[in-house]
Amino acid sequence: MTNAESDCTPERVTEHPDANEQLLYFTSTSLTTDDRRLVFISDCTGHPNLFDRDLVTGAERQLTHNAEGYLKSYVYFFGEPYRGFGRASVSLHAPSGTVYYLQGREIRRVDADGRERALAEYPFGQMTAFTHVSSDGKLLCVPTTDSRALDGDGKLTEWFKYNIDERARSEGLSSWLRVYDTETGKEVLCERVPECWITHVQFSPIDNNLILYNHEWPSIDAGIRRMWLFNGNRHIRLRTEGDGRSANDGACHEMWERDGSAIIYHGGLAGRGPCIGRVTSDGSDIREIVLTQGCERYGHFTSGAPGVLVSDGYYEAEGDRRAIAFGNTIGGDWISRVDVDWAKGTYVWTPLSRSGSSWAGQDEHPHPIIDHRSRYVYFTSDRDGRRAVYRIPLK
Repeated sequence: MTNAESDCTPERVTEHPDANEQLLYFTSTSLTTDDRRLVFISDCTGHPNLFDRDLVTGAERQLTHNAEGYLKSYVYFFGEPYRGFGRASVSLHAPSGTVYYLQGREIRRVDADGRERALAEYPFGQMTAFTHVSSDGKLLCVPTTDSRALDGDGKLTEWFKYNIDERARSEGLSSWLRVYDTETGKEVLCERVPECWITHVQFSPIDNNLILYNHEWPSIDAGIRRMWLFNGNRHIRLRTEGDGRSANDGACHEMWERDGSAIIYHGGLAGRGPCIGRVTSDGSDIREIVLTQGCERYGHFTSGAPGVLVSDGYYEAEGDRRAIAFGNTIGGDWISRVDVDWAKGTYVWTPLSRSGSSWAGQDEHPHPIIDHRSRYVYFTSDRDGRRAVYRIPLK
């Protein structure tokens, strides 16, 4: 079921007209728990750096002082090896306002008062991806992969001429779940995951022993072997995709529900079309709902209060532009609210506003998030020519 389109005008939140500014990756909130402070990435200094903005007073502060470009890592493949700001590395601990990020090989933290220090270093021969801080702020997970997977330790000058997942499996490369104490910097866990390329990690909101992770870009199909969970003792596959060769059968962009009761994701069901799904942390209870309207647009889903999701993709209204990449329709035009009844297998889809984003690259993905009090949806868009953070009412 779909409600009428509202298309309200988004309110611009960040204000540098000559800079590109964006939310943190959507697996981390960009807002402190009181919804007053927004942490974002800006290139207003000529290099990517972290800033925060008081949403009441409008006061902004520069939190980091990078002048070395950006780090080579997952998504940002053409960055500097072991040097520069990790654009994919930022995690905000919302209650304390402390932010964690990578600068070259250093794992750093900067607190709410702007005090910054290095915690640790990850090893040479490793490439990084999206990090995650635990809900109690005590642990930081930094996933790494043998650098051979990203063509070694040198700087890339052209796109890969090989499949990364296939290389990881055929050459016996590994990824690692590296967990650090956020006070001492001590590495308290270094779990090897063989023949795997990990790019997303997330602690359970209620149990630091549960780490959700993925297999990225499997070479057979893009959602196969995607969702896994490490419980401190063993690795649990959360969704089985049959023989792994059925078109449109897979999962993507998994994330914990806020109360830690389950994991939500989106993807496809072979022969049935796009779906949204929910699975408990032991993999015992899977609910998947096929999306009935013409949902072909690439996008993401983020969880809010129980049963409430927000998406920047899938939905398409008459007259929407159709960008094509790699043979697929990509880039949703709409930020939408999705109310889901998992028990009944039903949903109500409410388009809220067009994002206006070009989806030209990773940084132009809207990656919407819901604030802690369920009042606003924040997202990134280059609707005015350069990237900025916007918000619209959730209800």
